[in-house]
Amino acid sequence: MTQLQAQTVAIPGQALGPSSKYSAGPGTHIHESTLYSSLLGTVSIAQPEKAAGPAKRMHRLVTVSTSNSSSASSLPTVSILPTGGSDEKREVLPEVGDVVLCRVTRITPREATMAILIVGNAVLSAQWQGVVRAQDVRATEKDRVKVYESFRPGDIVRAQVISLGDQANYYLTTANNELGVIMATSEAGNAMLPVSWKEYKDPETGLSEARKVAKPM
Repeated sequence: MTQLQAQTVAIPGQALGPSSKYSAGPGTHIHESTLYSSLLGTVSIAQPEKAAGPAKRMHRLVTVSTSNSSSASSLPTVSILPTGGSDEKREVLPEVGDVVLCRVTRITPREATMAILIVGNAVLSAQWQGVVRAQDVRATEKDRVKVYESFRPGDIVRAQVISLGDQANYYLTTANNELGVIMATSEAGNAMLPVSWKEYKDPETGLSEARKVAKPM
């Protein structure tokens, strides 16, 4: 996992780091010893206050005990600040060529419907809907694409706007090595890791699931 940095945008469900390294603040939660973002917003990291000598000695004794409350206070606290600043409230409309981050909401044999969350570096105050059609999933072997083997509801996808589409949807594409699924959860509910350009693997169960995987940037 890459080093967590403040002032970066976090997506709901994004792994932020191990709970042994960070303490959970507002907008985050811990699941199976990993800290996750609960909101769409900006990462904030608050460093713990350094205690004086005697307090520090007592703190060390508590750390060894079974209590986690004092040990957690010695860790940096990670919080997610929801969007709400004056600059972030202005409406951003996706345009052709924009790279967007989306969450898959529904799939059919012909297309995957997604909620657009981020356009470039701007977090949207209102969600827009996008669609990746089967012919826009990848650049090669388009006639052999199966949407359910490329995306699943809940996946976070990096895509590009190729058309303003109709009144209801933007048309998106993942037909590029850098585009595709960047975060996926297994059927067992575990965060998965990419193992190839077309496969994610659940590290807990060892089972693999098909996806259109984005090349790490």
